[in-house]
Order: sequence, then structure tokens, then C-alpha cells
Amino acid sequence: MMEKGEGGERNGPPCACGVDISVLPEGCISDIVALTTPKDACRSCAVSSIFRAAAESNAVWESFLPSDYQAIIAQSSSSSDFLNLSSKKQLYLSLSDNPILIDGNKKSFFLDKLSGKKCYLLPARELTIAWGDDPRYWRWVSLPESRFPEVAELHSVCWFDINGKMSVSMLSPKTNYAAYLVYKLTEEAYGFDDPPPTASIGTSGAGEVYEQIVSLDLPIVEPGQEDQVVLPQQQHTSRPKLRNDGWLEIELGQFFNEGGEDELQFGLKEVRDLWGKSGLIVEGIEVRPTRG
Repeated sequence: MMEKGEGGERNGPPCACGVDISVLPEGCISDIVALTTPKDACRSCAVSSIFRAAAESNAVWESFLPSDYQAIIAQSSSSSDFLNLSSKKQLYLSLSDNPILIDGNKKSFFLDKLSGKKCYLLPARELTIAWGDDPRYWRWVSLPESRFPEVAELHSVCWFDINGKMSVSMLSPKTNYAAYLVYKLTEEAYGFDDPPPTASIGTSGAGEVYEQIVSLDLPIVEPGQEDQVVLPQQQHTSRPKLRNDGWLEIELGQFFNEGGEDELQFGLKEVRDLWGKSGLIVEGIEVRPTRG
């Protein structure tokens, strides 16, 4: 029995309150890191050389890739460039930083860098655009800054209606997603603030459609200055942001992907405009996970 010493403390050997995880086999450490996130895996490389080897192993980064990544990459004309990369970490980072065209250039695919969730950009050609095939209202042009062969440029139209759809099975399940219109405005653009269009998003199974008013020509939000933009009196829940690729984007709405085979539907519409709209260039609609 241990006796109490001065001050009421017990005498005896000190208690080991921590365990050095580095003594575990590398395979065990890899299994632990694989249960975290890509960001945590990169951070763990600074712990020790054993952690670095485990965190950069193919087993860890394979777990961060979608289970069907090989089938998705196989739809790209550059599939061999990706599948022949020397490590799964390189493949993950490549798919995060360099979107690939798949399905005969009908979609652009990439991974969300922080989470590894699947993301898609549907080109304007895969959207349903009212009067889109009539050159009096819309033109199909090629732009060097677009990843797709052509984009849709609005000449003039009073009935403004753009819609898209995709199966939620293409996306990562149990994930909160948002849809974004990816676009540009010409210097002569007009008609997108009075009245502004209504954005909508919803799934066929849920039976509910989320709607919000958006204005495509509000002040652009620069990175890090989200709280410094003063909106006009008419409130909008979404506003344009400048993307790293030089295009603008505006959020159309969010939804939670439970998984399954439902159809996701999204769009942008304004049919009360007597004066018309002009000067919009549509690259497509992007669906990617929300953050925060």
C-alpha cells in the first residue's frame, strides 16, 4: 500500500498518462490516418518519418478516392495519364487541381480537395435553354478560357429559362451539395437586376424545390472580402463570386444528397421581363460540396 506523503500526495511510481503512437506498425498508422481527412493526412506528415511514410501510402490515399474513380477516369480521353501516375496521392491531387472532361466532353469531373467528394460541371450544351437553338436569341461560341468546346452567349431574350438535371447517384452520398451557375457578363450586359431571375434546386424524390432570388450583376465578391460587399436595398441570398479560373459563379441553392437514384433538378428563370436580357455567357452549372 502506498502511504501519503507531505501535502497529502501519494508516494509511488508516476502514472503513464500517454502512449507513443509512433511505436505502432506502419500499417496500423495508415489505417488510423485513413479514417481522417486528406487535410489531416497531410498535416500528420509533420509528426515523424514513420507518420510521413504511413500518411503518404497508397492505401491511405486510395481510401480518399471515390470507390468508382477508375470507371470515371476511364471516360476521359486522357485516362492513361491519370491512371499511370506513380502514387495515389498524386492521382488525388491531380483530380483536385485539374478537372478532366469525361463522357465525350459532356461533363467535367474533379474532386473537392478538402474532402475527396465528387464534383461535376455540366456544360451549357447539356442544359435546357429556352430558345437556345435560335441564333436570334442565343449564340454558341468558342472561348479559349473555357474547358468546353463551346459556351452559350445570350444575344437578347425576354423569356429567360435555363434548366439542368443529373442523377444524384453520380454524386457522393450523405453529402451537402450546392449548384452554381458559371458565367460571364459582357460590357453591354443588361436586364439581370429588374426583375432578377429566380434560382431553383430540388430532387425528384424529396418533392420540395428550394427557390431564391439572385441577381447576376451584383458587386462581385473578392476572396476574403465577403463581409465588405454592400448589397442594394433589395436583398438577395446569393451573390456573384470570382473563381480562380476567371469565370464568375453564383449559388443557385443547396441540397443534401441522401444517395439513391433520384434526379437532381436545378435552374434559373425569369419570364416577366418586358425589356429583355442580354450579354450573359454561360459555361455551365457546377455541382460541388458546400463547406462550413
